[in-house]
Amino acid sequence: MSVIQKIRDKYAVVIVVVICLAIVSFLLQDAFFGKNSLIRRSTTVGKVNGTELEFTEYQQMIKNAEDRMRMSNGAVNEQITQQARESAWTKFLSDNILSAQYEKLGLAVTEEEIKDQFTGKNPSPIITQQFTDEKTGKFDRARMQQVLASISQDKTGQMRAGLLQLEEYIAQSRVSEKYLSLIKQAVYYPKWLAEKQIQDNAQTASISYVSVPYASIADSTVKVSDSELNSFINSHKELFKVEESRKVDYLAFNVIPSAADTAATLKVLMDAKQELDTISNNDIAAFINRNSDLPYYDSYISKSALMVPQKDTLVTLPVGAVFGPYYDNNLIVYAKMIDRKTLPDSVKVRHILVATQNQQGGGLPDSLAKARIDSIERAVKGGADFKALVEQYTDDVRSKPTGGEYDVTPSTDFLKEFKDFALEKGKGAIGVVKTAAGYHLIEVLEQKNIGSAVKLAYLAKPVSPSRETDSKAYAEANEFASKNRDAKTFEKTIQEKGLNKRIADNLRPMDFVIPGIGQARELVRWAYDSDKGAVSNVFTFDNTYVVAVLTTVRAEGTAPLEDVRPSVEAEVRKQKKAAQIIEKIKSPASLADVSKATNQPEQKADGIGFGTPFVASMGFEPRVVGAAFNKAWGTAKVSAPIEGNAGVYVLKVDSYQPGQGGQDPASVSRAYEQSMLSALDGQLFTVLKKLSKIEDNRSKFF
Repeated sequence: MSVIQKIRDKYAVVIVVVICLAIVSFLLQDAFFGKNSLIRRSTTVGKVNGTELEFTEYQQMIKNAEDRMRMSNGAVNEQITQQARESAWTKFLSDNILSAQYEKLGLAVTEEEIKDQFTGKNPSPIITQQFTDEKTGKFDRARMQQVLASISQDKTGQMRAGLLQLEEYIAQSRVSEKYLSLIKQAVYYPKWLAEKQIQDNAQTASISYVSVPYASIADSTVKVSDSELNSFINSHKELFKVEESRKVDYLAFNVIPSAADTAATLKVLMDAKQELDTISNNDIAAFINRNSDLPYYDSYISKSALMVPQKDTLVTLPVGAVFGPYYDNNLIVYAKMIDRKTLPDSVKVRHILVATQNQQGGGLPDSLAKARIDSIERAVKGGADFKALVEQYTDDVRSKPTGGEYDVTPSTDFLKEFKDFALEKGKGAIGVVKTAAGYHLIEVLEQKNIGSAVKLAYLAKPVSPSRETDSKAYAEANEFASKNRDAKTFEKTIQEKGLNKRIADNLRPMDFVIPGIGQARELVRWAYDSDKGAVSNVFTFDNTYVVAVLTTVRAEGTAPLEDVRPSVEAEVRKQKKAAQIIEKIKSPASLADVSKATNQPEQKADGIGFGTPFVASMGFEPRVVGAAFNKAWGTAKVSAPIEGNAGVYVLKVDSYQPGQGGQDPASVSRAYEQSMLSALDGQLFTVLKKLSKIEDNRSKFF
C-alpha cells in the first residue's frame, strides 16, 4: 500500500500528462488518418449540381468506353484512352444534367413503352437495326422473337444482361426524344413578326454619304491608359470570358542522331548488304524480315503506284541488282530488284468463295468445299447466271452485294493466290484458286493499262541516336534548367544565345497533347501545380528533352488586361478616334458641310437592304444600314454621325426603291423555326451545361 501511495505522490503529474498525450494522439490520428481525416485524399473526380463521381466509378466508365472503341479501332493507344476519358466524363454530365430536367418535367418511360418498342407496330430504330435481315435489308420480327424466347435458356446470363442493357439504352433514347419534343414545341415565330420582317426587307435604299476612316487619325496621337482599358473590359465582360488555362514557354532539346550514329548504321547495313547481293529469291523474304525495318512485300507494284525516293532509278534496275544507299525519311535503304513482269495496273474480277474449315470452326471440310466449287465452275461454264450463283453460294459477305466483284491492283492487299490469278490471267479467264480462306471461282472481267510492274526488296535501318548522343542532349537540357531557375534569366539566356523558344498556350487541365511535343501530360500537370514564373526540371519525351517556364496562369472568369491588351487597345483607341471625329463634325446641316470639315469626299451606295448589313463600298456596317431606314431622317435630312466599324459615317437617303416582295409569311416563319430547331440539336446540351454547377477535378488523378 505504501508503494502504491508513493507512486501516486511521486508520479501523479506524469501519469496525467501521459494519459492526456495518449488521448490527444488518438484524436489526431483519427483527424489525419481516419475515414474523414483532414489530409485524406478525396476520391471524387468531379461533381455536377451536387452529384459526385467517384474515381472507381469513373474508371469503370472509361473501361466501358475503351471496350466500345476497341471494337471499332482494334488496339487501344494513349489517344483512344484520352478519348474514352472525355467520353465517360461527357456521359456523366449528360446523364445527371438531363435526368434532372426529366425529373423536373415529370418525364419517364414505362415498362409498357419499352415493350412496345420491341413488339409494337413501329419498333424502335435501335431494335430494327439489331434485327435487320442482311439479304432483304428489312426488319426480321421473327428472328427478334426467336432471340427473346431463347434468353430464358441461356444459363450464362449474358443474353439477359445484354437485353437489360438494350432496354436501358432504349429507355434513355425515348425519354430524350420526349424532352426534345417538348423543347422544340416551344419554337414559334409568329405571323405578325414574319410580316414585319417581310415589310422591313421589301425595299432598298440609295444613299449619299461621307466616310471618315479611323485610319485618318494616327494611332500615336491617341493615348490610352490602363484604367480606360480595364474599364472597357469590365463593361464588356461577356466578350472576355475565359476558361481556366495555362501558358508555358519552353525549349526542346531534340535527340538528333550524330554523324557517328549515321556511320554506325551504315556499317550494319553494309555488312548485311554483302549477303543481300548473293542471297537467292527463295530466301529473300526471311532475310529481309530478319534484318530490315521494312518488311518484305511479296508482290508486284506498278511504277505509278511506287511511292519511294529514287523510283525512276529503281524501276530500271536489272533483276538481281542492288541500288543504294539512299535516304527514305529516317531510314537508310538498299533496294534489290527481285523480279519484273508486265501486268495491268487495274483489274476487275468477280468471284464465288466456298470457305473451308478454319480455327474458328466455319466453312466446309476441304473435300466438300472442292466438290462444291467444281460444280459451280461447271455451271458457270455451262451458261449459268454468275450473279445468281454468287447470291446463292458465296461465303464472302463483303462482295455479295456487288455480285462478287472486286477491283484489284498490284498493290492491293488481297490473298496472294487470288491476286496472282487476277493480275496474271487474261481478260475472260475463269478458274478455281485455293487460298487460306477456301476455294475461289474467279472470272477476270476487265484489265486496264498493261505495263511494267516490279517486285523489290528493301534492306532498311533507321538512324537512331546512340546512348552518347542521348546523354549529350540531356546534359544540355539539364545544364540550362539548373542555370536558369526563374522566368527573367530563362528569357535572358534565350535572347543572348539565340535559342528557339516555343510557346504552348491555352493548356487546359485535362490536356494530354502539346503541339510540337506530342504526349506531354507530365508537363501539363506541372503547369497546374506550379506558380507563375516557375522553371521546370527536365521533362523526358520521345527523343526530346524539354525545359519549360510557366508564363501565364489564367483563372476561369474575365481575361486579365495583359492577355487581351492589343485587341482592347485597338477598340478603345477606335472609340476615342470616333469621339474626335464626331466632335469635328458636330451636327451637320448637309453632306457638303461634313466633307468640308473632314476633307473627305461624298460617295454613293445603291441597293442597300435592311436585312443585309454588308455594303459593297463600305464592308460590314450594320449601323449604317440601319440608319438608312431610320424614318426620323427619311429622304429630307442628313443623319447624325454614325460610329461604324471602319470609320464615322454621315449619310443622306437619296431614294427608296420597292423590293420584289411576294414572300409568304408562313414560309418565312417555317424557315426561321426550322433553323432554330436545327440549332437546338447541337446547342441545347451546351446551354444546359452553362446553367449547371460543374466541378472538374480529374486533373488531380490523371
